[in-house]
Amino acid sequence: MEEKIERQRAWDLLCKYNKNDALRKHGLAVEGAMRHFAKLYNEDEEVWGVIGLLHDIDYEMYPEEHCIKSQEIMKNENLPESYIRAVASHGYNIVVDIKPESNAEKVLYTIDELTGLISAAALMRPSKSVMDLEVSSVKKKFKSKGFAAGVDREVILNGCTMIEMELDRVIENTILGMRDVAEEIGL
Repeated sequence: MEEKIERQRAWDLLCKYNKNDALRKHGLAVEGAMRHFAKLYNEDEEVWGVIGLLHDIDYEMYPEEHCIKSQEIMKNENLPESYIRAVASHGYNIVVDIKPESNAEKVLYTIDELTGLISAAALMRPSKSVMDLEVSSVKKKFKSKGFAAGVDREVILNGCTMIEMELDRVIENTILGMRDVAEEIGL
């Protein structure tokens, strides 16, 4: 069994490489969703959460080498290989050819972009919160290509196929995971 990364250490590393508050909040949103999905899969919430928190560790400093530089950074920080691989695999067929294999890798690949869409959808609501956000609202925004145009819907749909879960259920569970961290992410 490989060593586990403490959550505080992961947070400190994320902050060391990402000064941007929006990127930190995105990391927290993905962490919340990953922890929620870990419960569904009956797997280690701490491991999944840390993977979610660290998934964009290289993004602020190296956006053009995203998922490539993360491997280098994480190796230099002496992080376990399983975490490095999981983080890098979320860029599968986008920037790297590391195919998601474990449940955690597949879920991260699926929900990363979706958390961005959900955050944007929540901000359009009068409450500006995920606490009252419905699956149907997100689904409507998902279908509108002009809304949160930077979100790659194809990646989300490919991920749904990978984890063998319908889009509605993936959206629902991602919202539920984000609700657990709503205060931290400002939604």
